[in-house]
Amino acid sequence: MFSNKNIIEDGFLKIDIDSNIDIVKEINILRREKNAVILAHFYQIPQIQDIADFIGDSLALAQQAQNTKADMIVFAGVHFMAETAKILNPDKKVIIPDLHAGCSLADSCKPNDFKEFLSQHPDHVVISYINCSAEIKAMSDVICTSSNAVKIVESFPREQKIIFAPDKNLGSYINNITGRNMVLWNGSCEVHDLLSVEKIIKLKLQHPDAKLIAHPECKAVILEISDFIGSTTALLNFTKKDSGYKYIVATETGIIHQMKKESPDKEFIIASNDESCACNDCPYMKKNTMEKLYISMKYELPEILLSDDLIVKAKKPILRMLELS
Repeated sequence: MFSNKNIIEDGFLKIDIDSNIDIVKEINILRREKNAVILAHFYQIPQIQDIADFIGDSLALAQQAQNTKADMIVFAGVHFMAETAKILNPDKKVIIPDLHAGCSLADSCKPNDFKEFLSQHPDHVVISYINCSAEIKAMSDVICTSSNAVKIVESFPREQKIIFAPDKNLGSYINNITGRNMVLWNGSCEVHDLLSVEKIIKLKLQHPDAKLIAHPECKAVILEISDFIGSTTALLNFTKKDSGYKYIVATETGIIHQMKKESPDKEFIIASNDESCACNDCPYMKKNTMEKLYISMKYELPEILLSDDLIVKAKKPILRMLELS
């Protein structure tokens, strides 16, 4: 077995593979031989979504990670998601195809800076969005996802002072619909925060028969003109059940694959900042490829490794979230 130090470069195993092999077939063989489960986020490339044992948003993936009977968890997502799986399964091997599949939102909240921020608000409960590092989770009272954020916040008395981190857009949205006045950490997801309201309005004018659906990580001005706001799963479910037939989708491109599979007769237009393509890709999510997935499963690297102390501290707020969910 290779070691992380000797073989991993730029976040993944740089190993040449035979171009003639059937990667899907080989991954399926490895999955059976190693009793591995492949968990994939909706923002992964279509090929990874199609081969995964389970596809979902952050909440559903955390629930699957908590309940899996597999010996090895292969997490096709970003680093904080794989960390969450390891925290919930300290005795299992958790691997990720590319260690550098990070998150701009998680990176916006550094542990030392957050610790100082908390010291300025000593009487506040800390609710952290799951899009954060294990160190931030360890400093939190409860974790939330976009699926359950309102429910988690409303589980606390109205008079309870709350810090919400790290997503200012999601926090502002929750403040708006709940009437709370949570203190917000100034962080955001570049994929959602950089969406242009001017370009979205242009799309709405070009497609007056389309409904605008948006993830709550988007800026408030976009949410204000949206026909529906929800988590990735909620957006997918809305397009499945809604009577409409055309949607402007303000979130990461990957979810379109599932939307088209579930509703092949409907039209989906991705909200984009780039005039050169009809896409809004997360550069971190797209670091994972089928080749990296295969190699990581074969050599069981890169592996997510966390200290026992950090796992114990970070697990408490995650379990509290799962209990409330």
